[in-house]
Amino acid sequence: MSLYQATTNSHTWNFQGLRDLMAKATPLRSGDCLAGIASESAQQRVAAQMALADVPLKQFVDEAVVPYEEDEVTRLIIDSHDSSAFSPLSAFTVGDFRDWLLSEQADREMLQQVAPGLTPEMAAAVSKIMRVQDLILVAQKCEVVTRFRNTIGRKGCMSTRLQPNHPTDNPAGIAASVLDGLLYGNGDAVIGINPASDSPRAVLALLNMLDDVINHYEIPTQSCVLTHVSTQLQLMQQGAPLDLVFQSIAGTEKANDSFGVTLAMLGEARDAALQLNRGSEFESGMHGDNVMYFETGQGSALSANAHHGVDQQTCEARAYAVARAFKPLLVNTVVGFIGPEYLYNGKQIIRAGLEDHFCGKLLGLPMGCDICYTNHADADQDDMDMLLTQLAVAGVNFIMGVPGSDDIMLHYQSTSFHDALYVREVLGKRPAAEFEAWLQRMGIFSEAGKLKVGQELPPGFDRLLAKPW
Repeated sequence: MSLYQATTNSHTWNFQGLRDLMAKATPLRSGDCLAGIASESAQQRVAAQMALADVPLKQFVDEAVVPYEEDEVTRLIIDSHDSSAFSPLSAFTVGDFRDWLLSEQADREMLQQVAPGLTPEMAAAVSKIMRVQDLILVAQKCEVVTRFRNTIGRKGCMSTRLQPNHPTDNPAGIAASVLDGLLYGNGDAVIGINPASDSPRAVLALLNMLDDVINHYEIPTQSCVLTHVSTQLQLMQQGAPLDLVFQSIAGTEKANDSFGVTLAMLGEARDAALQLNRGSEFESGMHGDNVMYFETGQGSALSANAHHGVDQQTCEARAYAVARAFKPLLVNTVVGFIGPEYLYNGKQIIRAGLEDHFCGKLLGLPMGCDICYTNHADADQDDMDMLLTQLAVAGVNFIMGVPGSDDIMLHYQSTSFHDALYVREVLGKRPAAEFEAWLQRMGIFSEAGKLKVGQELPPGFDRLLAKPW
């Protein structure tokens, strides 16, 4: 274990290894305080950031924050590291890396080239010495495009997950939310339901319903029911109409074990989904084969007592190494969902959301964000408007579309159907091209990409509410 030092005002601060240094350099958040690993003062934090800026990037390959022998996520990170992609950065310190990222040399093509050579710890480290504007500037240079039935992540686009949750999985209630969302131009990333019941029978009913809606209206999008991967494997074996495989993931093997998931299980699920061959063929000849949807969140490893003394933001970045291995269509950091024990207030939630988006994009992931907070956090919708706007400027691939911003099943506050319209109006963002063409064909959007106010219900949409699902 290396000793790292920095001197401020004639006081020398010592940090025992990268794990301690990274934790002490992290901007203040309640989760690290809860874990007892946060800096004791602002002065110590600045000293840690100074010391971290001088650490060579290659040190993150040589010194694991979670032991290689104990953790399959660490083994994945080290064993899959692309040394040739890392070569242009191999002489950099963390501080040099920040300067390079902010320079004109680090353009979209160069960032795509070096992404396989970056470890999550490198991304987390550089984010800790960056300002909010730095996180936004670099992230907006990154472009990560994925495909299934449409194309997500192109420059100038921002997609949405239509989230029609219902506390009893009532089909009529879900159908009403789906209709509402589609009429506001939401749902191009995915129509995704968090089910109230995890039973295979209940999940299958929801999958059949969504598949019927998508096929009947010929919507160029994909569906997902966010149940455990083992349930989805079982249903795929039975021939269920499953588009995307969902799973919550974390940055350590022990934390993933608390979710009941292993890397091998995720690989099995991806292979099964690919065999269903439900994606579309694109003009380029490429088949839509991004079949995974992952959700993450700062604090998940700590809440499972599985963080190994690593700060929650670095643990979160390590989850992105798991996601990257399975080429997902969507990765969603559910930033304020776990609660104020981990991100106490709006300031911490905003910073965390920008960090997560930056780190994920830097590592080559199609990052979205559930811009959200729980009702007992010191945050409100003004904070979410700030984060929404900042992430939209930073080029976030997708956000959530929840009826009225209030998820009545999960009992938390997120972003609404209207919030996507706000971003598209203010920043000129568009839905996925295939989905936008469908919206125009259905008379929901104009040729200029604007919502048609007061439009009549598109032909046949009454079926969505009238059918006895």
